Amino acid sequence: MSTHNPSRSAAMREITHRPVRITTRPDSNGVQQPTSSWFGMNTFGLRDMRAKLPKDVYKKLAASIRLGKKLDSDIAPVVAQVIKEWALSRGVTHFTHWFQPQTGLTAEKHDAFLNFDENKLPMETFTGEQLIQSEPDASSFPSGGLRATWEARGYTAWNPASPVFISETGGVKYLCIPSVFIGYNGEALDEMTPLLRSCDVLSNAAIKLLELMGDTGVLRVNTTLGVEQEFFLIDRAHFALRPDLVMANRSLVGAPPPRGQQLEDHYFGGIPERVQACISEVEHELYKLGVPIVTRHNEVAPSQFEMAPIFEDSDIAVDHNHLVMAVLRKVALRHGLQAIVHEKPFAGINGSGKHCNWSMAITSDNSLDGTNLLKPGKTPHQNLRFLIFLAAVLKGVHKHAGLLRAGIATSGNEHRLGANEAPPAIISAFLGKGLTQVVEDIAGGKTSPTNAEQAMLKLGVAKLPEVEQDNTDRNRTSPFAFTGAKFEFRAVGGSQSIAFPVMLLQAGVAEAVIELTEALAKEIKTAKSTDDAVLKVVRKAFKETAAVRFEGNNYSDEWVVEAKQRGLLNLRRAPEALVQLTTDSAKTLFKNTGILTEVELESRYHVRLERYVKDILIELHTLQQMIDTQVLPASYAYLAQLAGAAGQGAAAGINLQPIVDTANATSKLVAAAQKKRAELAKVIAKAEAMHDDLDAQAAYLTATGCDTMAEVRETSDALELAIADEFWPLPRYREMLFPV
Repeated sequence: MSTHNPSRSAAMREITHRPVRITTRPDSNGVQQPTSSWFGMNTFGLRDMRAKLPKDVYKKLAASIRLGKKLDSDIAPVVAQVIKEWALSRGVTHFTHWFQPQTGLTAEKHDAFLNFDENKLPMETFTGEQLIQSEPDASSFPSGGLRATWEARGYTAWNPASPVFISETGGVKYLCIPSVFIGYNGEALDEMTPLLRSCDVLSNAAIKLLELMGDTGVLRVNTTLGVEQEFFLIDRAHFALRPDLVMANRSLVGAPPPRGQQLEDHYFGGIPERVQACISEVEHELYKLGVPIVTRHNEVAPSQFEMAPIFEDSDIAVDHNHLVMAVLRKVALRHGLQAIVHEKPFAGINGSGKHCNWSMAITSDNSLDGTNLLKPGKTPHQNLRFLIFLAAVLKGVHKHAGLLRAGIATSGNEHRLGANEAPPAIISAFLGKGLTQVVEDIAGGKTSPTNAEQAMLKLGVAKLPEVEQDNTDRNRTSPFAFTGAKFEFRAVGGSQSIAFPVMLLQAGVAEAVIELTEALAKEIKTAKSTDDAVLKVVRKAFKETAAVRFEGNNYSDEWVVEAKQRGLLNLRRAPEALVQLTTDSAKTLFKNTGILTEVELESRYHVRLERYVKDILIELHTLQQMIDTQVLPASYAYLAQLAGAAGQGAAAGINLQPIVDTANATSKLVAAAQKKRAELAKVIAKAEAMHDDLDAQAAYLTATGCDTMAEVRETSDALELAIADEFWPLPRYREMLFPV
């Protein structure tokens, strides 16, 4: 390879000779132990607490965790002492309240256990107050106008439902306390606080509905979540040579390779050895943290993979998904790889999302304990219960489809949604053939029975075991699909914190449950039985939500036309989707449920819109610099070589026409690139000058800014295909995605 690009040459040599890293798992006398024997070894969960805490203290703590109640401050000192002793025995020196500000990432401030007694002698201390609450600087975190930048005080508070854990990195161990993050006046500054509020509101509403139906003794209704995480793994050396991947986590230039995913030879194919070793170590680290990853496989695109866990309570699933992304990035570096979770890191091939499998389950001290409310039962009553909660989900999704779209509105997801690889920007729900028939028969009132049980029998739905068995094919084009005992929210972006979109879903469903409860209470007054009243309420709800149910191909052009006729929103760009957070419907929803105050809701809009603007501006500036410092200089050098070859050929009397033709064609491409680069500079200057009007700036960037970037990319990609390898400074797609 030529010395024109020594860095690229060195990277290729390094990649070729990179060894496979082997992970050693815990063993006993040289025999590796099963995962179950050491799973969660770096977490201090209920099992450890039961063994170490006094019985009465453990009972109060367990109740707090099980029922989602605030921790009793009287037991905090005892719990803190036990946690401290456990952490110190594991070599931990510091602790931190680990929280999720509105950055999409996690944050932490470390404090040492080290303290000094009255004689100034060193000692380790950890009080109940330190366990429950901390006070980090909140001024540098986005608040969307909730507080002035000079107001620094913020508070973190332990969420006892999520176990404390030990983070190991660079030989350092520190204790992480999963927490919420609030302002001085109690404003929610994070992603977790609204999610927990939505869990509480939905639980309380669901309990009232269940009691009205005669299902008593319910202590709590938990929402459960299983998050499938897609990601790319490419060699770190390639990543480091791509300013666009480093700055924006996606390629801003890059011509597609001759072979991408069109041969369909990647999905579920054999996992490459280096990747297998990397993912295995990621699983090893996650198992130590109590994250129940159980699935791994190749995804559709080259160098794309997926990991998925067992279902957990929603707040714990959110914490664990953040750990999955963090551990994935950290461990990948040990293997000379870079993990990329951006929604669309490589144009022309599939991007990455998170499939959030969501449901509701009962906690009680009777036979209802563990009942999945989205799973059919064996009696007419049980199936009516299933159908009314199904109706609640459909009502929530139908009424607040715009909010759900806002929840997945990011700059990265804008490239992915509707790209024939991910659900479209139109929110609809898929139920499957069998369940759809049930819903439509009920909505259509095809029978006139004397009571609900006879109606269920006549409709053939007194028992719904076939739904439990998921007897319908999946619709991979649906953004919100029923897949048997759960709904799969498929449209969430790969790099997103799932807390926000799940909170919006739960808020909409909670409101629907409240409305159905009110309707049922009214119907019960005149109905012969509660089940009769339930069927009548369900029938009306199914009629009202018909528009949001769609069983066909969500990718088709015909669906776009039909969706418009149905009155469904098609919010293609992120800024127009985020506006849904400012509607009267959204304000009413959050005011009535108490999940977000109006200023907290408004802050979410501003934080997300500002993040969108920053993302696009970073991409614009990065692209300009790449054109200026890499693409155009490489083009000039190549043209210079052609000119030199022409001069030498003339002296030797060689026919120069092929070289001249190549030089002229390349020169035209360079001129086009220079012209588009000049337009790009004007766009950047205009966008930067609009900083006082965030809404206008976002609208300009999502249209003119993104379109101009696409045009610049087109000229750059044409040059990439014309310029010799030895001159092109950037790793190409074929090198990054098809490692040798």
